[in-house]
Amino acid sequence: METLTPRRGDSAEPPAPLPATAPLPATAPPRQVDRIAGVRLLDGREVDVDIAGETVVAVRAAGASAAPGPAVLDGRGFLALTAPAEPHAHLDKALSWGATRPAGGDLGAAIEAWRAHAVTVDAEEIHGRALAAARRLVANGTTAVRSHVDLHSAGDPLRGVRALARVREELAEVLDLQIAVMVRQEDPADRVRAAVAAGADLIGGAPHLASDTAAETHRLVDLAEELGTGIDLHVDEFLDGDHGMLAVFTERVASWEPARVRTAGHCCRIGAMDAPGQAAAADAMSGAGVGVVTLPITNLYLQGRGAATSTPRGLPPVRALLDGGVTVAAGADNVRDPFNPVGRSDAAETAMLLVVAAHLDLETAWHLVTDGAREVMGLPPAGPVPGRRPDLLLVRAGGIDDVIADAAADRIVIRAGRVVSARAVVVVDPFTPATTCEETP
Repeated sequence: METLTPRRGDSAEPPAPLPATAPLPATAPPRQVDRIAGVRLLDGREVDVDIAGETVVAVRAAGASAAPGPAVLDGRGFLALTAPAEPHAHLDKALSWGATRPAGGDLGAAIEAWRAHAVTVDAEEIHGRALAAARRLVANGTTAVRSHVDLHSAGDPLRGVRALARVREELAEVLDLQIAVMVRQEDPADRVRAAVAAGADLIGGAPHLASDTAAETHRLVDLAEELGTGIDLHVDEFLDGDHGMLAVFTERVASWEPARVRTAGHCCRIGAMDAPGQAAAADAMSGAGVGVVTLPITNLYLQGRGAATSTPRGLPPVRALLDGGVTVAAGADNVRDPFNPVGRSDAAETAMLLVVAAHLDLETAWHLVTDGAREVMGLPPAGPVPGRRPDLLLVRAGGIDDVIADAAADRIVIRAGRVVSARAVVVVDPFTPATTCEETP
């Protein structure tokens, strides 16, 4: 019987900003786990978690299980959680802050800064930054990501899609990566069809930025229906105005079959509505099966800059949506790019902001970055529960409060029953800062 423990390796965290040609750390193959022994659950029980292939087959009191398979992971001192999923990223833009640096800090300035930079950005640069950002997510515990990616006007319009499809292939053993193509009103239908043929999974876009919001919403839904894809739109990412497209979107997708993905990201405008308006929006989305993704770090940064007093939070009313039966997830959105100069690619950071800015309790905040995110993404349930997929995050922490408040550094990441990242902090001596040792494919 082999006992698996976290091993030391090169840091998976690249320097920032990361040049497109910077070498990445050496990879290590994922290692299958048959049992996680002596790990603690959120309810306080210490258990053995048995895994067969890509399924959790048993969870029993620690030491009470029959003889395990050959690979046993020592889980003593760790808390076993469902691994986070990132339902809304922009990997093609990630880590580009140093090259863009918008003059202003609102959404319009960020869009202008990125579009100016995107004219010269090539597929290799996109690939290098996206791969580095994706590996940061894996190292912090995320095992599934949905990334939006732009179509380009100059040069190869599909270079972002191709770069992300390449990342998906390279990280196939450690990460589930979904690609949503961001369609603008100037992008012809043939370009969108080509993007799906090149690897995009979903139709995306931001119709509230179009000159005819309703018409663009209908066009994007039409394309999703023609191409047989799901849809994930940036919905009403503003606080003031009457150019919302939420009602049109929910009406169009309400008749879709239940399993077909339909997602509304941002939804900032709902947070500026009165209570009856919020309840009506929740009822419409719940009835249409639309999942909502709130993105606290980016929308707290971008929104509300024009308010001199009582600055709005820029978030949808998460609690009201949950109470209204809406499936809600949370993500980080942009990380160190023109839309958000900060961010750690860590679901614990997103959960912390939900507690502070959305007034959620700790357990609900963690649900939004794990089970809620997986549901919105159309992924099978995961976690330390028999019958679920063993996508797990083991954290050396006393409880969910430690996980969210401290962003505990000691982590073991398991995807589909295999260890894909292990990280430990080793204190060399009392006068030397802690050293982080990581192993991440």
